[in-house]
Amino acid sequence: MTDIVMDGGATKAPTSFWIVSVLSLAWNAFGCTDYTMMKMHNAAWLTMGGVSSDMVAAIDAGPLWGTAGWAFGVWGSLAGSLLLLARSRHAVTAFLVSIVGAVIGFAWQVPAGLALLVWLPVVIVAAVALQWWFARRSQAKGILR
Repeated sequence: MTDIVMDGGATKAPTSFWIVSVLSLAWNAFGCTDYTMMKMHNAAWLTMGGVSSDMVAAIDAGPLWGTAGWAFGVWGSLAGSLLLLARSRHAVTAFLVSIVGAVIGFAWQVPAGLALLVWLPVVIVAAVALQWWFARRSQAKGILR
């Protein structure tokens, strides 16, 4: 597919860009929902996710740097998705912050046995890394301003 350059010098975003950006937003909005519901101790959400009260207590007792990493991971990804939709080059930075945050957040959860599914942290970090790569590629193509 060839890039179409518009009058302002910006490249027109192809349909695939919009599809990936919307899917990114949906994926990351779920992560933010999970973070919020966990922090609010929403009983219905915890039950649905199979999270025990002992696990909630362990997460609450976790190190501040771990919670901060988790927060930067989920909210950085949401910001990255919104910045993609705004076609901002700052999406690249937001996704990079998210990757670092996710790795920091999982650095204490996985060894403590708090990851419900052992493979899930790998999938999450890989998904954010793919979003970062997509944002970098979109920036290189001139889609992001």
